[in-house]
Amino acid sequence: MADSSFDIVSKVERQEVDNALNQAGKEISQRYDFKGVGASISWSGEKILMEANSEDRVKAVLDVFQSKLVKRGISLKALDAGEPQLSGKEYKIFATIQEGISQENAKKVAKLIRDEGPKGVKAQVQGEELRVSSKSRDDLQDVIALLKGQDFDFALQFVNYR
Repeated sequence: MADSSFDIVSKVERQEVDNALNQAGKEISQRYDFKGVGASISWSGEKILMEANSEDRVKAVLDVFQSKLVKRGISLKALDAGEPQLSGKEYKIFATIQEGISQENAKKVAKLIRDEGPKGVKAQVQGEELRVSSKSRDDLQDVIALLKGQDFDFALQFVNYR
């Protein structure tokens, strides 16, 4: 019998991020506490730019955006937001969306699977994802449960389960 396998990836659907950004922009334009503070949120190349005329307001813009991401099912671990920076009279926060599992993070996950996972489960790094395979599908389910119970500083999704 062939091995069963699944892939561990860290991907974010760009369209969902875009939808969350548009919803946050709409809420910011309509909310009373954002009137007259120059609050905005938009794409700036591959980064997300949040602006307002005070540090508290720009942090509130980030908070609104984070709540929209959560509602759309996007893990906040995928959002890497910087600290507010003063630029002229405006405060700005640049945020990026993290995708892919770095080599050292993939090695951490593979080591965890080797050390704490069921025997006979193999994990191999393939670029920015991790392929986990085993003869037993139950062992793969145990690995998924083990990884969901861990608190990594990056988002994980499990795909191509077969």
